[in-house]
Amino acid sequence: MASHILAIDQGTTSSRAIVFRADISIAAQAQQEFPQHFPASGWVEHEPEDIWTSTLATCREALLKADLLASDIAAIGITNQRETTVVWDRATGQAVHRAIVWQDRRTAEICTRLKGEGHEPLVMEKTGLIIDPYFSGTKVAWILDHTPGARVRAERGELLFGTIDCYLLWRLTGGRVHATDATNASRTLMFNIHTGVWDDDLLKILRVPRSMLPEVKDSSALFGETTPELFDGVIAIRGIAGDQQAATIGQ
Repeated sequence: MASHILAIDQGTTSSRAIVFRADISIAAQAQQEFPQHFPASGWVEHEPEDIWTSTLATCREALLKADLLASDIAAIGITNQRETTVVWDRATGQAVHRAIVWQDRRTAEICTRLKGEGHEPLVMEKTGLIIDPYFSGTKVAWILDHTPGARVRAERGELLFGTIDCYLLWRLTGGRVHATDATNASRTLMFNIHTGVWDDDLLKILRVPRSMLPEVKDSSALFGETTPELFDGVIAIRGIAGDQQAATIGQ
């Protein structure tokens, strides 16, 4: 009977995987750092492929260290750096731009303009957030505006947006599932925390096509299953929570 949990902790500077036994003790863990990119002052980027390959490698290493098979794992849970933004091709999985990391400040001018246009009270009322480059919404808009052809492709429904949890879920399920949880969605500037759905008014302000957005599920839900070739068997993905919320749950 499957009695272990595989936890993925995808962070800003490294990816980590931990295998927990049923009594919450650690059976094995693995960690791998990946490159940081600083193309301009205040800009921070990651290669999405680096995030994916380091995550996959640490999961495989942790399972190997614990001497466990996919059939021994009851579920995978994912926690992640929260506001980091990826836009990728729905058909190929190829990112159209490097991931823009949560610390990145390149959209400061966009935020200043949106505040000047008087949008902040509505945004705060719907999301509980101020308009700031920290959050994902203006990062998505920047990628669409600064990557040749991206906005047209997004409006045709060819591109997907996700925070890192969403991107990893998409890769783990072989592109079958495009979903996130409420703790990550609530940090995008696009999610109405009162209705629990993506908000059309906010999407219009930020100029982000609805077709790009993932389904939003509870943090504890069946998100999908891994493709068999990743771990020589299928593992259910049953939990997603952004890093600080996940730490709170752990405490």
